[in-house]
Amino acid sequence: MKNRSFALILLAALACDQARAAVTPEQAEHLGRDLTAIGAEKGANQEGTIPAWEGGEAPLPGWTWGQARWRFSRFKDEQPLFSIDASSVDRYAAHLTEAQITALKTVSGYRMDIYPSHRTCNIDPGYAERTRQNATEARIGADGWSLEHARTGAVPFPIPQSGVQAMYNARMRPQGIGYRIANGATMISPRPGSREFTSYGWSFEMFLPSGSAGKASVESDGAVDFYVHYKYAEPPAMRGQAFIGISFENKDPEQYYYFPGQRRVRRLPNYVFDAPVVGYENQYLNDEQLMLWSTLDRFEYRLVGKQEIYLQGNSLRMYDFDARRDEVFGKNFVNPAYRRFELHRAWVVDARLKPGFEHLAPHRIYYLDEDSWSIAAVTEFDKSGKVWKLMESSQIPIWELGGSCGYAAYTIWDLKGGRYVADFSMIGTGGDVKWIRPDDPDARQPQFKADFYTPETLRAISER
Repeated sequence: MKNRSFALILLAALACDQARAAVTPEQAEHLGRDLTAIGAEKGANQEGTIPAWEGGEAPLPGWTWGQARWRFSRFKDEQPLFSIDASSVDRYAAHLTEAQITALKTVSGYRMDIYPSHRTCNIDPGYAERTRQNATEARIGADGWSLEHARTGAVPFPIPQSGVQAMYNARMRPQGIGYRIANGATMISPRPGSREFTSYGWSFEMFLPSGSAGKASVESDGAVDFYVHYKYAEPPAMRGQAFIGISFENKDPEQYYYFPGQRRVRRLPNYVFDAPVVGYENQYLNDEQLMLWSTLDRFEYRLVGKQEIYLQGNSLRMYDFDARRDEVFGKNFVNPAYRRFELHRAWVVDARLKPGFEHLAPHRIYYLDEDSWSIAAVTEFDKSGKVWKLMESSQIPIWELGGSCGYAAYTIWDLKGGRYVADFSMIGTGGDVKWIRPDDPDARQPQFKADFYTPETLRAISER
């Protein structure tokens, strides 16, 4: 920790009651002063390679939702400062994750283009105030992992004392009340020896009651984290298959799947953790979805501290719905020219499987961007302790939410098997993801109400 005052805050917080309780009012006073309203260090780093936070960054004039975001970025004409590849990876290893280092050293031709760092994440005043209240009120349950209390529409633990608290911040990061994708895509790179991609087309809605300021607290309606509805349009063999899920903070999800061939809805009680995602050629574990789709009970989450890491920031080209897929998605990796890496401070959380549980990836390291609490990168290890997967999200300023930062698009790269999944992609789809504010007209649609997410609804709206 190069910021001495922040280090003192963290050390004091770590001494609290088993990392369950909120911080003291005196500690919370740092929010909005030397810390941002959601807990990031306001100051620049010592070298000046990470600037001070001075508020959000608006798009260039003329942007409205539905226009290609990258064309309205104030940084769209910037050129990389330098690139990292196999010949230079050791020089920059201190700012790379283990999985990034493995990819650079083992995948021929892969590189990371490094751009100037910009801290563009805005913070809504109402979200800031509720976060300040959470700082002294939010609590983890006596079991050490469940969320006992937190206000909605806010970060629960802006000055985290434990890894579990940091992970709840990632789950409740600013995202509005949800988002919708009318025409999304998933790409799976070819098997070794092949040149054929596997692609999927689908529609998606997510409703986040935990993001709404209108609720009394997270626990007031059963501690629902989010609701989702997902429906396949392609390939033809999967057309019409659909899914509704309810993810909770403190218990396993309720999930239902519609099989058009049977014209039946079935509950999926074991569709959790390392169960393979339906239809994705065993390239994708259930709890890898959205970078984290899981309760926090099976892993021990240790808060390591902060590290300066090259992470995707302002990576707006990864949302270019007019781009050609064959230009963006290479056989072995995503075209580096479409990804933008910047040096950011990230919270590091080391997650290891608890005794008595089984998981294909028993050890993970999460990197949480300090300005947004987004999960920016994950290193996954296999059961032998070797680096297995590199997961990275493409974080952007979400202008329709006033400039808070987040992501939809992300990649999961199997570095042992040589394949990657690019999910929640807009590339080549002709349309964009839309995040929803509470006052957006779309917020009145059924998909942004809790009573939509039932097996009866799934059966009624599904057809082959």
